[in-house]
Amino acid sequence: MSETVFSRLEARLRNSGVEFNVLRHEPVFTSQEAAAVRGTPLSSGAKALVCKLDDAFVMFVLSANRKLASKAVRQALGAKSLRFADRAEVARLTGLAPGSIPPFGSLFGLPTYCDERLCEEPAINFNAGDHAISIGMTLADYLKAEQPSRGSFSE
Repeated sequence: MSETVFSRLEARLRNSGVEFNVLRHEPVFTSQEAAAVRGTPLSSGAKALVCKLDDAFVMFVLSANRKLASKAVRQALGAKSLRFADRAEVARLTGLAPGSIPPFGSLFGLPTYCDERLCEEPAINFNAGDHAISIGMTLADYLKAEQPSRGSFSE
């Protein structure tokens, strides 16, 4: 039996020496539901978006109250095309359903791009490979553990 994404993520965080909290809760399927069950601001939710940038899949991590700024992303990264991965592509790349993906593209061999607006949050929260498991941690510890590229990717 293969390791779950949650167990791989938990091992990564422990090996990085960062602090984090695990919250098990009723399954949630929207950012608003997640913020409510966690008792946290919507803006602290770190949503992971798997996208195809030209010919490569990548992950963008945004605050849950923001949207991907496609034109700005293409300009900033010098790309001709950008689109969201479809459900089948997300499943093939991550083994997960949309909405349960943690903001760690490195777990899936995907480059990770973190939006600067999320970096304004002192702490972030996200689904950890399951709609019923969340992790909370400081933004600084997230940046240490994942080391994403940073830029202005949202509107």
